[in-house]
Amino acid sequence: MELIPVIDLMGGAVVHARRGARDAYRPIETPLAANAAPQDVAEGLLALGAFRTLYIADLDAIAGGGGHDAVLEALAAQHPGLALWVDAGEASPALLSRRVARGPGRPVIGSESLADRAQAAAALASGAGLLSLDYGPEGPRGPAELHADAALWPEAVIVMTLARVGAGQGPDIERLSQIVARAQGRRVYAAGGVRDVGDLHRLAERGVAGVLLASALHDGRLSREDIAAFMG
Repeated sequence: MELIPVIDLMGGAVVHARRGARDAYRPIETPLAANAAPQDVAEGLLALGAFRTLYIADLDAIAGGGGHDAVLEALAAQHPGLALWVDAGEASPALLSRRVARGPGRPVIGSESLADRAQAAAALASGAGLLSLDYGPEGPRGPAELHADAALWPEAVIVMTLARVGAGQGPDIERLSQIVARAQGRRVYAAGGVRDVGDLHRLAERGVAGVLLASALHDGRLSREDIAAFMG
């Protein structure tokens, strides 16, 4: 099972994401970096283990403002062997094709950014992007048909439980197990709530292909030894 560190970008800084309440996000304070600068936080995270992928949520772009592609380009140049998964709120085939062709990173298509089934089908038609099935406290975000119909899903699907992001409540094992059972061999990635190495083992036992991680890395609940043992 792949472990994937996460950075959330807002206003040029890495912010501490908690429960999806983006208006309350503030620049992160972490022992892994002296400040909240994206390059410094990324360096601190990547020093913890032999990670192959970094997930980046560009929250300003998701909200319709200016994005952080210059920051992403710098990260890509500094870490040429690192895959970048980028959620920048891109939903149109033109924007997704641009991201695929020019970068930086591979696009993540968030269900919360899709208006209806037709837009979802158009966005996912190329198969070049990953799908994030987004769940808020109120339930599924985005087209209900997209959540219900696994035939629409690409080969890699992230289950983003926003209410558990940064909350330390544990992953949504029940929902993840249901989606893995319906995914018909697609790779399912968990996002939100991982507390410790025990949670990682529980997810692996249920067939989850990878886990997005932030808080448990910053606060040390997942140590270098945990990461090395799990990934080794």
